[in-house]
Amino acid sequence: MTDLKHRLSAEFDEADAIERARQGDETAFQALYNRHKRRVYSLCLRMTANTAEAEDLTQEAFLQLYRKIGTFRGESAFSTWLHRLSVNVVLMHLRKKNLPVVSLEETTQVGEEDTPKKDFGAEDLSLAGSIDRLQLQRAVDNLPPGYRTIFVLHDIEGYEHNEIAGIVGCSIGNSKSQLHKARMKLRDLLKINRAEKAAKS
Repeated sequence: MTDLKHRLSAEFDEADAIERARQGDETAFQALYNRHKRRVYSLCLRMTANTAEAEDLTQEAFLQLYRKIGTFRGESAFSTWLHRLSVNVVLMHLRKKNLPVVSLEETTQVGEEDTPKKDFGAEDLSLAGSIDRLQLQRAVDNLPPGYRTIFVLHDIEGYEHNEIAGIVGCSIGNSKSQLHKARMKLRDLLKINRAEKAAKS
């Protein structure tokens, strides 16, 4: 019961802070920053694999929040709204750096009528299991930016392919194709890593 009370009071406090921040209260904005900065930073870090860029993008995301908090209508949870805003900040940054967020060279729709369809969205059991988290993080960091973006959004952040298509500006088939390629590349990177470890021991 105390736990529920604490959760309700935290939600009420946040709603109060959002309302006050919308009216320009800097203390309330600081409270929102303190509550959400770690989550935003870890998202930026996962998407860029660069600590300096992640720090800059976290600041940029909160700058955007400061400018746009007045447009928050409460139709979704504040954390969800801030999450999407942060994803967009990172994607804009990747585009400015001229990194191809999604390569359009191969879509999964062309010429596959006669071949059995692969379900690219299905859980990849060969990636499941007891892989060292640090090893996996390093492998994710080494993915090309386009693959990493789709992999992080789908497999880590839990977005559906139709949502990713809307966020990134590609087709659903393309999102699935990029995710499949990202998983294949990850598997290769992890195999190389394991082989290097075995050679050293």
